[in-house]
Amino acid sequence: MSFTSPTSPAPASSPRVALVTGVGRRRSIGAELALGLAADGWDLGLGHWEPYDDRLGYERGADDPAAVADACRAMGRRVLLLPGDLSDPAVPEALVASATEQLGPVTGLVMSHCESVDSGILTTSLESWERHYAVNARATWLLIRAVAARLPPLAPGGPPGAHIVALTSDHTVHNLPYGSSKGALDRIVIASATELADRGVRANVVNPGPIDTGWMDDRIRALGVADTPAGRLGTPRDTADLVRFLLSEQGGWINGQLLLSNGGFKTA
Repeated sequence: MSFTSPTSPAPASSPRVALVTGVGRRRSIGAELALGLAADGWDLGLGHWEPYDDRLGYERGADDPAAVADACRAMGRRVLLLPGDLSDPAVPEALVASATEQLGPVTGLVMSHCESVDSGILTTSLESWERHYAVNARATWLLIRAVAARLPPLAPGGPPGAHIVALTSDHTVHNLPYGSSKGALDRIVIASATELADRGVRANVVNPGPIDTGWMDDRIRALGVADTPAGRLGTPRDTADLVRFLLSEQGGWINGQLLLSNGGFKTA
């Protein structure tokens, strides 16, 4: 696993450093999260894994992670590209360690990575099941553990020591390993809000509903719009706006929640 170095020296004051996973394609929630956090003044470690994006075959450019990194650097941020396969249990610790060593202590962790291959109860292979749980559940736990282990204990009632946000989904029918492993992710992240309270962790889960990042066809788009009272599909920026708030000083009182940011999808 190789890492690129940041392109500018650290500022004199302590920077805010966030690790964002799932930034493999420009047309993704992860990319919009990175751009939004850069605009808010966060230096960034950007996790991605090209072989996964190769398997998906969705729309992307020649080197989307580098393009996203360059756009964040243009806002004056330091950015570290962190390729790594999160199905490998050694990778989460390596990503956090590299970001910490080269950018500073990680106090923002935003997990938008996933393994997602459609299959159901009768068609899911054991290998696929295990890979989904390795990436979506185990890697989430290991990333949180790696960040939290580096945080000092804080006095009760103090300011947040770190903000953690993970993206989830309730789509499980005919997408069994993805949806069920996302359910495990929910419990892991929400538990961390209590277990890591003495380290000042604020942890939340965001369910963005259906976002067209290149996987929808015309039929799915039409169904999504029909089931959304807002009258449109969600965009990556819709999700990024909420996550940016959760990582802000104003969002620090929201903790241990599973938040729906979906335009009212399937409430009508």
